[in-house]
Amino acid sequence: MNPRNPRAGGPLLLGVRHHGPGSARAVRAALDEARPTAVLIEGPPEGDALLPLAADPQMRPPVALLAHAADDPGRAAFWPMAGFSPEWAAIRWAQARDVPVRFIDLPAAHSLAVSEDQQEQPDSVRIDPLAVLAESAGYDDPERWWEDVVEHRDAVREDPLAAFEALGEAMGALREAYGCGGNPRDLVREAYMRRQMRAARREFGDAYAVVCGAWHVPALSAPATAAADRALLTGLPKIKVETTWVPWTHRRLARAGGYGAGITSPGWYAHLFTARDRPVERWLTKVAGLLREEDRQVSSAHVIEAVRLARTLAAVRGRPVPGLTETLEAVRAVMCDGSDIPLALIEDRLVVGDVLGEVPDAAPVVPLQRDLTRRQRSLRLKAEAQERELELDLRKDTDAAKSLLLHRLRLLGIDWGIPTASRGSTGTFRETWRLRWEPELAVRVAEAGIWGTNVLGAATARAEALAADAAELGEVTALAERCLLAGLSEALPAVLRALADRAALDTDVARLAKALPALARSLRYGDVRGTDAQALATVAAGLAERICVALPPACAAGLDADGAAELRGHVDAVHGAIALLADADEGLRGRWAAVLRTLAGRDTVPGPIRGRAARLLLDDGRLPPEETARLMGLALSPAAAPADAAGWIEGFAGGSAGGGTLLVHDERLLGLIDTWLVSVPAGAFIDVLPLLRRTFGAYEPGVKRALGELVRRGPAARARTSGPGPAPEGFGPELDPVRADAVADVVRMLLAGAAGAGLTAGAR
Repeated sequence: MNPRNPRAGGPLLLGVRHHGPGSARAVRAALDEARPTAVLIEGPPEGDALLPLAADPQMRPPVALLAHAADDPGRAAFWPMAGFSPEWAAIRWAQARDVPVRFIDLPAAHSLAVSEDQQEQPDSVRIDPLAVLAESAGYDDPERWWEDVVEHRDAVREDPLAAFEALGEAMGALREAYGCGGNPRDLVREAYMRRQMRAARREFGDAYAVVCGAWHVPALSAPATAAADRALLTGLPKIKVETTWVPWTHRRLARAGGYGAGITSPGWYAHLFTARDRPVERWLTKVAGLLREEDRQVSSAHVIEAVRLARTLAAVRGRPVPGLTETLEAVRAVMCDGSDIPLALIEDRLVVGDVLGEVPDAAPVVPLQRDLTRRQRSLRLKAEAQERELELDLRKDTDAAKSLLLHRLRLLGIDWGIPTASRGSTGTFRETWRLRWEPELAVRVAEAGIWGTNVLGAATARAEALAADAAELGEVTALAERCLLAGLSEALPAVLRALADRAALDTDVARLAKALPALARSLRYGDVRGTDAQALATVAAGLAERICVALPPACAAGLDADGAAELRGHVDAVHGAIALLADADEGLRGRWAAVLRTLAGRDTVPGPIRGRAARLLLDDGRLPPEETARLMGLALSPAAAPADAAGWIEGFAGGSAGGGTLLVHDERLLGLIDTWLVSVPAGAFIDVLPLLRRTFGAYEPGVKRALGELVRRGPAARARTSGPGPAPEGFGPELDPVRADAVADVVRMLLAGAAGAGLTAGAR
């Protein structure tokens, strides 16, 4: 099944690889040779109306045609094109010569109408035509075979049609052996393409050209009746679709998508397409420049030697010119000292790359996308394919506006930015974001368009809908926090109503305890962000009161180990939340302290919770050291079960609250633990060992060494420390006021500097 071509009096069938610079150059040369009256391209016909935008000066590939269901934007498909894609080369060739150009693949209205669970299952494993041809030619790498037979050819100097004839013949043999290659859907697509070719013949005669995947060429040139094709196309489901151009990225081209033709080295292919003169030398010069930017010592001599090595490797392997494999091996040996670490950087930045295309402002978009574009430009937040960090100081108006935009987009499900931990500051006035624009976000914007025509209105409507649909209290409190971060004051009344309703009905203390911290954090944002968060104070105070009443009974209700660990975590979270709420209600702190005293002194409360309650009281200065020692002594008495005593130690001295440092500086508590530990029966010791290892294993190395030194001295030395006489070196029985006063001036300078930097009370 040879493809018809002008030599045989038929249309020009140009079978290509969808993203290949060699194919793109060959297509251009073949079109120059044949001068067709029209150009037909594999792609959705709904994109015909958008083809004139390809000639717009603002259009810069890589770009993609995006088609999505009008009533369900999440059901979408992309048809990507790079500057080195044969389809793009054919479009630009036709536009430069005023030749009609059209898409002829199965319409997206049909392909998107079939849901994933309705997709026809392949009747066998789908073959990779390039892999089969490469294996037949004795290659173990399809990419290397394709480079040798296509990418390294000069289609301008050779017969521009010869390669297409040979490739069409090879694909014909594969279709005879494998049929549809395991994908029956291709038969339907090819029937539609043949229908479009018949229409083109009636309009333009036989002197038209078809640019399509090489796999389809035998099917398009084979005899087929219109009736047979009509039978395949009858009854196809259909929906209404909308199409537009969207920016694409080289990194996204490196994944199988769109045509299902992902490539491994889009950056390398783009270089081959643009650097016709001495491509290897120019590529290695780029590599040297990148390595110099990373402070590696690379000279022009390295480049010269790498070129020589790449050529030598190609000659030894019988390749016409060095390919990507040879150049990377030369780079590793000459420029990277044999290391794969800098080579990984080269593969990421140059072999793949972070090029992001651009589309004209005239491209059709949903109103939400237009508003987002305006805000991006006004805030100078450029969409970039390469990941970057954005540091924001919320005391600055522009940075605060950027934060609001990013938070609103996240609420809409458009995760352009991901919050990350800030370096050097934990104040609420600072935020750090990790930004990366992915092409799929265009679909998310289209989906979010149902909520409104601008970002603020859409985010507000989305928040109100989430509040109405929330099933649990924790969902609403988290939503309230997100609304404050996003500055959605108009959505807060609906969120607060939902919050009050669910808080009044919820009796599960664990859910109440889980919800309170988010509310407490939200109350801080009014200071820095200028948001009125006081409407949450009443709900938060009521929630805290209910927790104070319900927590003690819940902790004494026969909890197992997992339940005790969960409630201990809630105690920690509530303690931190009440510390924030106590600024507005000082009495709340006292009521919470009373709850902790109850938990610390009640024998029916599990050991981890009793220990944590005692520790929190001690840290707040509400439990004297003597009383702390008494509670520890009771918890570690011979009458206590070893597992419960170990749990008390874990609650008191575990976690990240400085428990090890406390034991280093209070040898009475360490002595109690040491005495209890040596008295644990051998049979019970195996059971408590995992808890103890988890507790003490989390300490910093310096704390472990100090504790080991104290234990090595033995109980007698510790007893002398607690009585009259000199303290061991480095420790003292009580506070030394002279040494403590020595740092007072430094502390005052630090506080004065913080005040001068404009730190607010809410940002402490």
